[in-house]
Amino acid sequence: MFSELYQDLETGVTHSHPLHIAAACALGLGLLCPGTARAETITVFAASSLTTALAEIETGFEAASGHDLVIALAGSSALARQIQQGAPADIFLSASPDWMDVLEADGLIELDARFDLLGNRLVLVAHGDAPAVEIGPDFDLMARLGDGRLAMALVESVPAGVYGKAALQSLGLWEAVAPQVAQADNVRAALAFVATGEAPLGIVYATDATADARVTIVGTFPENSHPPIVYPVADLANRDTPAEAEFLAYLRGPQARVAFERQGFTVLAH
Repeated sequence: MFSELYQDLETGVTHSHPLHIAAACALGLGLLCPGTARAETITVFAASSLTTALAEIETGFEAASGHDLVIALAGSSALARQIQQGAPADIFLSASPDWMDVLEADGLIELDARFDLLGNRLVLVAHGDAPAVEIGPDFDLMARLGDGRLAMALVESVPAGVYGKAALQSLGLWEAVAPQVAQADNVRAALAFVATGEAPLGIVYATDATADARVTIVGTFPENSHPPIVYPVADLANRDTPAEAEFLAYLRGPQARVAFERQGFTVLAH
């Protein structure tokens, strides 16, 4: 289920998604099946940009395994800080290698259970219908923005905001637009600013843009304008259970691949 346990995680988008699947089966002698006996709860901390894909993956994994997932969604920076403070998570799925590197340096992840799972693209979105633009050094972002605000995730900590700032800096656009940036706690909150019309434009992941029909992708940032967008996943070092290994294997499997690709992610893991 999508947890409400971590509402202090700078999110604004924590979801309640009760999808409990009871894995009970009886044998002829009234004994519980092995799957039921070993059913466990796995707590997953995941970047908010994975909201839609993980809802589908949760349903499939719980049905296939008999385990329960508790998924807490927020900006990767907020989640990493909670893990540093001892939050009882089992799996961390970050939108940036940098925050996973921080936890690795702190000895908080299993080194042999970390791998790069997904890739993504960075896009400019507009509220409602809007004409497409070519994003490059000659793009007049300020003319498109007018007196409005540019919605972005936190530009110094949340991966989508960090990537966005890097892209604007590399294109020579950051200095002019910085005073008009409206920063949100995570990328889904930045998307909401644009979807509701509070900001005319925003910078989000391509996968987020497909989650709300009220926004239009007007341009894609050149891949060489920012560091590669990579989502690593790791088993945290606080405990080690077979259920955690099962979930990591499921994330590499065909059902998860379909869910991720349906949302526009590039699947890196095999």
